[in-house]
Amino acid sequence: MATILSVSGSPSATSRTARLLRHLDDRLRAQGHDVIPFEVRTLPAEALLHADFGHPAIVEATALFRRADGIVIGTPVYKAAYSGLLKSLLDLLPQYALAGKTVLPLATGGTNAHVLAIDYALRPVLNSMGPAHITPGWFTLDKDITVGDDGALTVAPGTAEALAQVTDQFSLALGGRPALLAATG
Repeated sequence: MATILSVSGSPSATSRTARLLRHLDDRLRAQGHDVIPFEVRTLPAEALLHADFGHPAIVEATALFRRADGIVIGTPVYKAAYSGLLKSLLDLLPQYALAGKTVLPLATGGTNAHVLAIDYALRPVLNSMGPAHITPGWFTLDKDITVGDDGALTVAPGTAEALAQVTDQFSLALGGRPALLAATG
């Protein structure tokens, strides 16, 4: 199956965005994909802030994007847009780093007022990087993502169904099978 790079653009070590991505990574793995989790916050700040294209960590991140067939981009929404941390990384990638790739944009935020951040802030930047296809994305309210004391992630039922649908559409675009078929087929 496909190799998928699952990118969290959250600067937080306890990010609901990253936790949600790791949850969706499991679904994609169940469909037979090889998933590589990537936390942008682990990149050296100096390399990002000084646009150090030759820094070994940036070179390695660029190689991960090159290697992937599909990219899941997850970001928290701050001030009606995707995170500055994610923007810093996207600015350091080659102009057509997404050429030929299928992309799934996801966002999390505290209010429905930011639901259009994917389409009006993130999607245009991703599109400028030349992907073959950007599948429909999904915005998830922070209140719909709960992390228990034991670390278990719970997603509100309606949100879980919507996320499963967009994840399955992304998987199908990459030549995969929806989780239900993968489990029974």
